[in-house]
Amino acid sequence: MSASDLAWRAWEWSPAFGALVSSIALTMTAINLGIYRRPRPEAEALRDAPPSGGPGALPRVSVCIPARNEEMNIAPVVRGALASRGVDVEVLVYDDQSTDGTPGILARLCAEDARVRAVPTQALPAGWNGKQWGCERMGQAARGEWLLFTDADVRFAPDCLVRALDEASRLRADLLSTIPREEVGSFLERMVVPLIHWMLFSWLPMPRMRTTNDPATSAGCGQFLLVRREAWHAAGRHAAFRDSMHDGIRLPRNVRRAGLRSDLYDGSEGVRCRMYRGAAQTWRGFTKNAYEGLGSPVVLAVFTLLEAGGILLPWAWLVAAAVTGGMPLGPTVLAWFAVGAQLVQRSMLAARFSQPAVCVLLHPVSIALLLAIQWRSWWLHVTKRRAWKGRTAG
Repeated sequence: MSASDLAWRAWEWSPAFGALVSSIALTMTAINLGIYRRPRPEAEALRDAPPSGGPGALPRVSVCIPARNEEMNIAPVVRGALASRGVDVEVLVYDDQSTDGTPGILARLCAEDARVRAVPTQALPAGWNGKQWGCERMGQAARGEWLLFTDADVRFAPDCLVRALDEASRLRADLLSTIPREEVGSFLERMVVPLIHWMLFSWLPMPRMRTTNDPATSAGCGQFLLVRREAWHAAGRHAAFRDSMHDGIRLPRNVRRAGLRSDLYDGSEGVRCRMYRGAAQTWRGFTKNAYEGLGSPVVLAVFTLLEAGGILLPWAWLVAAAVTGGMPLGPTVLAWFAVGAQLVQRSMLAARFSQPAVCVLLHPVSIALLLAIQWRSWWLHVTKRRAWKGRTAG
């Protein structure tokens, strides 16, 4: 058989790979959705809450918010955290050399409520990412037994923290994270932001996450990292990944390396976030750390194979088959099976996490954008041009 014949046969039966990858992703999602549970209602959490700091004392949570040019967000996030029920909350804000109205708004918030503290700003040391430096400073200044590292664009329901602490207790987790309910506006936001859930639920084996302390099976979201103060110190604090833009991955891994437990729960009922606004912010925001989330050229190559060969290729194959005609029945059935499995998977995620229907219908467009983001992020990494809010990370 000639080389051209072999190439044709490989193309002809390529939907088999797509069917395998798509069925694995669908099966993993179905399993993970059963494990990624919602916390108990507030009343149950309060009823069973163990005393902390003495009889009748509430657990103290230090909400740590790094802020750089967040004049539109800083007041809503601070006031939302202060409205928390069932916990003794303090709010720490680190103003990372903002050039807008953030410092003035923060000063007024501190004057309004003694539970709000502005951690003094210091010049960014060499080798530090701005967000990690701010979180390091706030963590060192915090008084709570639990630290919540979050972002200024996150919004909390009043029962969010007490339910999260209850879930951390039930899971015996030293660090607990969740993906907020991600709100989207522009077309690119709708195409890209829901892929956070798709990546997590397709490829993270949550049963293994629960049964092993392997750092490779950990995950987290930098928008909501709730960690015991002792665990944060044992994991090396944010200083352990001072030059990183991906604290959502690095902190849970370090907690596990310290012999402690990290876990995930579905907090989307109590915490929401509008990550980016518009196409430009979305593109810059995801390309700044997508490659760091993968971690190596080998992993990038593997995900490129899965996404291009396993997800996109069945769609392309069906288009080619419709144009040329005469494709064998077996590969055609496999291609349709792969596409169907993908649409079922995305529909499950959209229904659970209130994602827009357009991201289901245009799933191959989202995956093509994901590939472009990952490779663009790799290029920014190797050329040392990754940047966010005016700062470049080497």
